[in-house]
Amino acid sequence: MDQLLDIETILAADPARQPVQSRSIGHSRQGRSIHAFVLGNGPIRISLIGGCHADEPVGPAMLEKLVAYLGQLQSTDRLLTERRWHIVPHVNPDGAAVNAAWSDFTQPTIDHRNAPDEAYDLVAYVEQVVRELPGDDIEFGFPRNRADLDARPENLAVAGFLRSEGPFHLHASFHGMGLAPGPWFLLEPSWADRTTALRDSLRDRVRSIGYRPMDLDRKGEKGFCRIDEGFSTRPDSRAMIAHFEALGDDETAALFRPSSMEFVRRLGGDPLTLVSEMPLFLVPEASEDRDAPRFEKGTEGRKRLLAWLQELVSGKPSEVARRAVTEAGIHAMPIRDQMRLQLAFLDQALALLKAE
Repeated sequence: MDQLLDIETILAADPARQPVQSRSIGHSRQGRSIHAFVLGNGPIRISLIGGCHADEPVGPAMLEKLVAYLGQLQSTDRLLTERRWHIVPHVNPDGAAVNAAWSDFTQPTIDHRNAPDEAYDLVAYVEQVVRELPGDDIEFGFPRNRADLDARPENLAVAGFLRSEGPFHLHASFHGMGLAPGPWFLLEPSWADRTTALRDSLRDRVRSIGYRPMDLDRKGEKGFCRIDEGFSTRPDSRAMIAHFEALGDDETAALFRPSSMEFVRRLGGDPLTLVSEMPLFLVPEASEDRDAPRFEKGTEGRKRLLAWLQELVSGKPSEVARRAVTEAGIHAMPIRDQMRLQLAFLDQALALLKAE
């Protein structure tokens, strides 16, 4: 599939030096402004958001670079004449603030090109990461209908913005995983049969830069149905609700609202929806260390691995703790490589829409 985005130029963009005019679409619970950008005037309408989960900083950083890049293009560029971009880089500024204790501090590393890059510090992450629980989860917090004014103000702000600009042809929500063996890509179920070329190309891209797609089969749990290696259907609020009701936890089930993907689908048309899942830290799928838990699917598996890491680093000097996690085979994924694969996913989706 043709490449439409100049990924390396996007990665070199500096949002601080290449500011683009934004508009405030609302405020967070704590009063922080939520900014949106609209660029281009083309017929293909694109919605991109990042930061729904408080502990996933790479998506917002990538979208800020993308905005800076698009903002510097000539008005005659086909990315702007053929498309209209609606971008909310960070829908959760309060979440960013509470996680700044670790996400604002990085360690030097090198990317797959052996070029200088940055990565997050696993010890700082383990000791200070904060993630919202169901009910506060912004991804699954979009209003059920226009009368649902009890949703978080962040969700109401983004919903109002998207409702006024939709319907869309493409919607992507850029997420991350704290600990995983490789990148994972989630697709709109109704588009699964139309994405063969996208999947083949993106999987080759992942491998070409030295990573292995995470191949996870959750057998429909919470809406995750394996498509093929590295790809699954995106989660669904109805499946989330059914999961917790089956556990007898009606209280948690009642907390789920539609996801951003479901909300955009309700605006009309047949939009392709995507979720990227980039690991901040790469873990072995099976460890030779008997004390280290094997990587497991789902929320409970993530909690067990994080609890093991918290016990591993607790009370130890930072260098000793870092050496211990390295010996367990866990290492940080360079931030720029994470962004490359997020942009490659987006690029393949844009090419698919063009072919359609």
